[in-house]
Amino acid sequence: MVSRTTRVFAVACVAALSPLGAQQPAAVRLSFADAVARVTSHNAPPAVELAGFRTDEARSRVRQARSGLLPTISLAGSWSNRTLNPKALGFSFPGVPNLIGPFDVVDGRVQLQQTLLDFSNLKRVSAAKSQVTAAAAEGSATVELSAQNVALAYARATRAQAVVRARQADSALAAELVKLAVAQEQAGVSASIDVTRSRVQLSESAGRLILAESQLARARIDLARALGLDVATPIELTDTLTAELGTAAVPPDRDAAVAQAIAARPDLAAELARGNAARTGASAISAERLPRLGLAADYGLSGNQVSDAISTRGLSVQVTLPVLDGWHREGRLAEQRALAQESEVRASDLRQQVAADVDAALLDLRSAGAQQMISGERLRLAAEEVSQARQRFQAGVAGNIEVIDAQESLVRAREADIDSRFAALVARISLARSVGTAHTLH
Repeated sequence: MVSRTTRVFAVACVAALSPLGAQQPAAVRLSFADAVARVTSHNAPPAVELAGFRTDEARSRVRQARSGLLPTISLAGSWSNRTLNPKALGFSFPGVPNLIGPFDVVDGRVQLQQTLLDFSNLKRVSAAKSQVTAAAAEGSATVELSAQNVALAYARATRAQAVVRARQADSALAAELVKLAVAQEQAGVSASIDVTRSRVQLSESAGRLILAESQLARARIDLARALGLDVATPIELTDTLTAELGTAAVPPDRDAAVAQAIAARPDLAAELARGNAARTGASAISAERLPRLGLAADYGLSGNQVSDAISTRGLSVQVTLPVLDGWHREGRLAEQRALAQESEVRASDLRQQVAADVDAALLDLRSAGAQQMISGERLRLAAEEVSQARQRFQAGVAGNIEVIDAQESLVRAREADIDSRFAALVARISLARSVGTAHTLH
């Protein structure tokens, strides 16, 4: 029979080991600037890492294209045992046997091939370099998009955190009003229905707080996913919805912002690079009609046996002039030119979209600024309304229905204030993204 001491020891061991099996990730204190900076750090989100790999792939294709201009060296060796029919080779005069052999043939040599001049291959190298430029620009566009996503996720988390604090303040006020209603009832200056109304309001405030806390937890999960962190990582937000949050290197003037956007937007740069790569690819296909000059050489040993093999060599200069390939080249050229034209249309449309993005972000920013002024004044008046209604209720000149109405007005005013500050932050993030400087948000 197991002793009591043994059972206690076993339970203690299990209790000590269980946290090790389900250890939580370390908590992360994160400011808005730190969250955006992680996009370009060694802890970058997966999307940014994948974009870097695509750039590496494009660089590898440059090496593949350049290989056609570099020498090719190979080693070859063979042994064969053969018989020949001389008549099959045209030797049918008297004295020649009907069958020669069997005999051995050994051969080993070094072979060299070198392109001396190939305009098409030179163009293909240029096209591959343009694709590297496009891939790098696409990587920068991915960084910008990831920075925007992280910034928006942080903004939503700070908004959810502000809502939780507002709901906590609502619950605290509701609890105070319940105490006041009970005191008024005990003093005989108010009816019991006032207590009931206050308690109903307290219950509603508690329900709103639970919902707000759930939304904050969900916002933290979304932020962790945007950062590429484990969703179980506890994240402590160190910034709040202030007017200074979300600033970036953005010109104050509209025309200057549009000019910077056209010069700096990586998605536009990527489209221009893709168009250049398509045009260079078309030139490479056209250059396939030009003659190509190459050198082929080999050196080795040849004989019937290894012991009697002698040195042999070969050297040749080859000129190739393509004449007709069943119009396959013309079909490829038409396809490549169509790709270049498509890219030109997309680039033109993207320039217009850049200006539209800047104008929309500036419009949203002005609107959010005006909403902040209105919501700030509304919040101040709602707080005064609650104070005055509370004083009237305490004085016994009014029921707490006025207090509850004022409390609801304060709840809506707090929501409007949070929404206006959140809208202003989102507008600043959108403006930074529209000019291609989302990675500088802080």
